Amino acid sequence: MKYLPIKNNLFIKNRKKFVAKMKSNSLAVFNSNDIYPISADSVLPFAQHRDIFYLSGVDQEESILVLFPDAVKKEHQEILFLKETNEHIAVWEGAKLDKKAAFETSGIKTVYWLQDFEKVFFELMVQAENVYLNTNEHYRQAIQTETREARFIKTCKANYPIHTYLRSQPILQRIRSIKEPEEIALLQQACDITEKGFRRVLSFTKPNVWEHEIEAEYIHEFTRNRADGFAYTPIVASGGNAIVLHYIENNQECKDGEVILMDVGASYARFASDMTRCIPVSGKFTERQKEVYNAVLRVKNAAAKLLVPGTIWADYHVEVGKIMTQELIVLGLITKDDVKNEDSDWPAYKKYFMHGTSHHMGLDTHDYGILSEPMEANMVFTVEPGIYIPKENLGIRLEDDYVIQETGEPFNLMQNIPIEIEEIEALMNA
Repeated sequence: MKYLPIKNNLFIKNRKKFVAKMKSNSLAVFNSNDIYPISADSVLPFAQHRDIFYLSGVDQEESILVLFPDAVKKEHQEILFLKETNEHIAVWEGAKLDKKAAFETSGIKTVYWLQDFEKVFFELMVQAENVYLNTNEHYRQAIQTETREARFIKTCKANYPIHTYLRSQPILQRIRSIKEPEEIALLQQACDITEKGFRRVLSFTKPNVWEHEIEAEYIHEFTRNRADGFAYTPIVASGGNAIVLHYIENNQECKDGEVILMDVGASYARFASDMTRCIPVSGKFTERQKEVYNAVLRVKNAAAKLLVPGTIWADYHVEVGKIMTQELIVLGLITKDDVKNEDSDWPAYKKYFMHGTSHHMGLDTHDYGILSEPMEANMVFTVEPGIYIPKENLGIRLEDDYVIQETGEPFNLMQNIPIEIEEIEALMNA
């Protein structure tokens, strides 16, 4: 990992929050992700399962966390099982966590090697009545690969069929959605790195550069600032490519007169940032581009003010739709008659703004959160309205990440990233 060590008090607090919501005489198990093969002896870079990382800080493969607050032995209330390290592994793969380093990382005193798991787990299961198992219940999940967690669940239920099995996700969805100060600081770090990348790109971009060259400028700046890499596959979409919401090819030339939509964010210590900015290839927006850009910016600023405790996610999107509708009328893209005759299931504004405005942010770019429940302080949301006009080969989306406050307007983690037209043009022509 490139990121600096995180103090283990964060993970200690996170475990306490989870344990406080467990039923009595229950244990919970969390597995690391697999290392996924590509072909021959090639594998994808390891990416830790965010739940075990959230609860322990352990960022390596073949790891298991067990929480059992009512264990007979006090030392078994929290246990880490890790792949045993040795000199051979250190030479070929680099150093892994030993027991001392695992304690320093997680604050967990009891650390066993993975080969002891079955024996110790049997001892614990004899004592426990209930078992919390972890599955992916995110509203956007689309799992097609059997995970390490899924294999464990099958084995556990086969070996211990008459225990009561419970779900960890309802607990995690709540506690992960409300950030600790340390988590907000790490999110700020990710946003600050993203800012550095954007400023680099502003001075780099000119007519006839290629989208992938801009992508390379971002990753250069991200890596030199200790980022894990991109928080998600970056979008660098010039001209008409910006009309494709999930355009990721990034293989076209950026031509004079076009606007480039860049949806890019750095990941730092597994915490994601999510930024979208639009810049003119030539360094100057046309008058029409300015009109559309400023309309989107007004919607973003108005939408952000709605992110306060008590707001319901679905109601919020309805209100943002009303704000966007007025801007589209002024731009001449829709009429009042279009609004009067609109389908309530697909309002008139959706022709030019077809996606949602906000999602939770955190360890995942689309982070955990129960969308049917009111927003709370210290939740983090994106705000990302857009207007997409195929006939004009123009797509404008602007996006910042906000922390909901107890009172007042939310705090913008990206407040230092240039967004006003005047500042962008000045920096591009400096």
